[in-house]
Amino acid sequence: MVMKKYQDGQILLAVVLVMVVALTVGLSLAVRATTNIRTSSEEESSQRAFSAAEAGIEQALANPTPAGVSLTNNSSYSTTIGSLSGSAFILNNGATILKDDPADVWLSTYPSYTNPWPLSGGSGSLTINWGSASDPCSDAALEIVIISGSKASPQLTHYAEDACVARQTTNKFEVPVGGDSVKGTTFKYKKIISITSGLIARIIPLYAPSVIGVEGDSQLPVQGTIVTSTGVSDNTQRKIVSFQGYPKIPTGLFPFIVFSPR
Repeated sequence: MVMKKYQDGQILLAVVLVMVVALTVGLSLAVRATTNIRTSSEEESSQRAFSAAEAGIEQALANPTPAGVSLTNNSSYSTTIGSLSGSAFILNNGATILKDDPADVWLSTYPSYTNPWPLSGGSGSLTINWGSASDPCSDAALEIVIISGSKASPQLTHYAEDACVARQTTNKFEVPVGGDSVKGTTFKYKKIISITSGLIARIIPLYAPSVIGVEGDSQLPVQGTIVTSTGVSDNTQRKIVSFQGYPKIPTGLFPFIVFSPR
């Protein structure tokens, strides 16, 4: 009789253990399923929000008017439109300028070339900043072309800067001085150029791509349009910022040798 009660206790313990294990497995599966559903829902909302933000960018570029629009897939977007301007900014709205790819800084009003810089008359100082690598030879060299004067009779001035001593022996570029901080980005090198009646500046990174910061001692003309689009779906937001610069001046207006790849 005692043996039977002992066996009954063992069976009860085994049943409890089996129930605990089954409950644990069941809860684990339920939690995993809930997590997967939530993750899938968040990814779907994120994708819808991103698509809505893209739609906002496309609409703003086609019809440059700030707008807020609700879409049919339970999402919406809102856009704001601004301009890249001021006395200091980073070219291409902060994006890297590719090697041998010219970037233009408008010193006059696009597209008429009116109101040459500086507007106050006389001469102004334009500072071009670049470089961030610890090894100067890993950074870009710059070729800078300034067009000034009048649209009917423009003048062209050429500058070439390189901090890499090994390259200077062959390219004969000038040595730049230490750079400034522009819009929160610190640069290692800069070139200060005195300009009178500036129309446009063309800057070409050589040997490597580069982020380029520009400073003027007075307000510089508008360089292009910045569109910010925020897409919303459920509780998810995605933001896209697009910069649309002015069309580049045809290379044929400059001496070809300036822009030949190195």
